[in-house]
Amino acid sequence: MLDRALLEDGQGKPLLRGKLNGSREWSEVNAFCHRTYMPLSTRPLTPGMNPDSTMRMLRIGRITFSRFCFGTPTRADDFDPNSGNIIVVNTLRGSVRHPLGGKAAVDTRPGDSYVVDCSRTDYWNVADGHDLQLNLTIPHALMEETAARWYGFVPGDDLWKKRLIFGVGHSAWLSLLDYATRSLDARHDAVPNPLIERRIEETIGLELLRNWAESAELNLETGARSAAPYYVREAERLMTERAVEAPSVLEIAAMIGISARSLSEGFRRFRGITPHAFLAAQRLTALREALLAAAPGETVSSIAGGRGYVNLGALAVRYRERFGESPAQTLRSRTLRL
Repeated sequence: MLDRALLEDGQGKPLLRGKLNGSREWSEVNAFCHRTYMPLSTRPLTPGMNPDSTMRMLRIGRITFSRFCFGTPTRADDFDPNSGNIIVVNTLRGSVRHPLGGKAAVDTRPGDSYVVDCSRTDYWNVADGHDLQLNLTIPHALMEETAARWYGFVPGDDLWKKRLIFGVGHSAWLSLLDYATRSLDARHDAVPNPLIERRIEETIGLELLRNWAESAELNLETGARSAAPYYVREAERLMTERAVEAPSVLEIAAMIGISARSLSEGFRRFRGITPHAFLAAQRLTALREALLAAAPGETVSSIAGGRGYVNLGALAVRYRERFGESPAQTLRSRTLRL
């Protein structure tokens, strides 16, 4: 399982032809790591040793998949917490050592998966030089959105700070990654259909969240969602249904019959986000759906303008932060497949 991940698409056709897929230069390897994961430090365990790396990277939605190894025993550390990224290391060959709680560490073997939120806790790893990994780089914001959408609240740092090994052996998690990588299509620059892309992104986020919460002994089903009062849940319903209308938080609060301050406090306590952030996320989701369903001749300006967006420059920045591409790229991906 995963032995051909990022080497071939689902039809057995080669991926990433013409790309730099390996290097013996530390400068190129470090540039790949900074681009694919986040800024970090690397050093060979044998001074002066050059890498013999594998470096393959593709994105599915907002998740970056990479097939990677240094090709020589190496320590990586000082992962930048400002990146906002979660790393999932799925070991395909050899072993990699990672930190757990306190001074404990774990060696992942083939079939093992390890997750760490580098935006919430420190991280390092030591690769044995014979290793190979299929790694995932996932924005922390994506996991928060997934939790809020499916379970109605954003878990706290008791979850995000927990580093753990999961999915040992031939697990459902690895089967999901196998499906995701087989969905790639070399005929279209390796990008799957947008609907499949969104489904993969959502399913991976949910499955990772489930495994993570189980290890942290957090019951997502009976967590803050069940404790949230009616007015918070009603506000979420209204903001989701009326996202295109772009109501203000004051207007939403008035519809429910409470103050904006009470609504904000309820979201802070039970959801871990502000009502404004929730509404902004719903509006961006509605915009993306409209772009993906655009009729011939429609433009980003016409679609966004019809949804109350005026500053297209600021919109593009927020949109890229959430979806990993510009509104124009989303619209173009739609038209390319028509």
